[in-house]
Amino acid sequence: MPKVLVLSPLPATVVRSFFSSYISKGLDVEIVTVDDPASPLLKKELQEADVVIGDYTFRIEIDAEMVKLMKKVKLIQQPSTGYDHIDIKTCAERGIPVANIGGANSLSVAEHTIALALALIKKIPYAHQQILSGKWAQAELMNSVGEIYGKTWGVIGIGRTGREVIKRASALGARIIYHDKVRQEGLEYRELNELINQSDIVSIHLPLTEETRQMIGERELRLMKPDSILINVSRGEICDEKALAKAVSEGWIAGAGVDVFSQEPLPPEHPLLQAAKEGANLILTPHIAGATNEARMRIIQFTVQNVAKVLMGEKPENVVNL
Repeated sequence: MPKVLVLSPLPATVVRSFFSSYISKGLDVEIVTVDDPASPLLKKELQEADVVIGDYTFRIEIDAEMVKLMKKVKLIQQPSTGYDHIDIKTCAERGIPVANIGGANSLSVAEHTIALALALIKKIPYAHQQILSGKWAQAELMNSVGEIYGKTWGVIGIGRTGREVIKRASALGARIIYHDKVRQEGLEYRELNELINQSDIVSIHLPLTEETRQMIGERELRLMKPDSILINVSRGEICDEKALAKAVSEGWIAGAGVDVFSQEPLPPEHPLLQAAKEGANLILTPHIAGATNEARMRIIQFTVQNVAKVLMGEKPENVVNL
């Protein structure tokens, strides 16, 4: 019986229930969950596993040492879009495919991106707090709230999520420009500095790589318009978080919406958290852009299907390293 090792914090009985339709057709599997990186069982289970389902919380990193323990693994299936906690180079060297969930949460992340943009432009959190404090800020806000229609929206990264953002922003009347290594016919391309300088709204939709790490730093933030906003729903390390906190606090840009951070959960001293507490126009959410009920169901469905494919001798989809 093939063994599936699950590193995410899910009970084995729950994971087994996800495979019920395949089990009923004769594909039985043994499910083992080890969600503690310090567990003495981890080494043994890595040596015996046929498939590894990664940790969606990113607490358990699959490093080179762990990969070298894998004697039989035919697939590492990561149940998220991001996979920067997995040593994909060592996996490739050992012929182990690593797959992510592709666009399973693209719709929810795109919606969250639009929601952050609207909330910032229309100053919804500030207006709400003013009401709660007994203040009627209508006159104040009438001169400062705006709309997406007619704005230039710069999309950095036009993979699945970036394209879904473009659909929604376009429907609201934004003019779209983009930056990506891959060119897209029918869209206006800009070099990164040009996009940042010309956009009213900048949203980031890139994987974390050595090339994208700290892509948006103080220099780039100072190129942005003073009335522009930045939205990061990809990876925290793509932005220099100290510089972003300073940019919003000192008015280099008008605001920022951030769903991803270099350290999660946020420590009390985190610069973005401190800036938000001091009144900077920041909306911070706890990495929930892709965590809708609907997205989770699509992630579970894809993960199970891909694992079952491999166990039935078929090739996996969405392989990122081979």
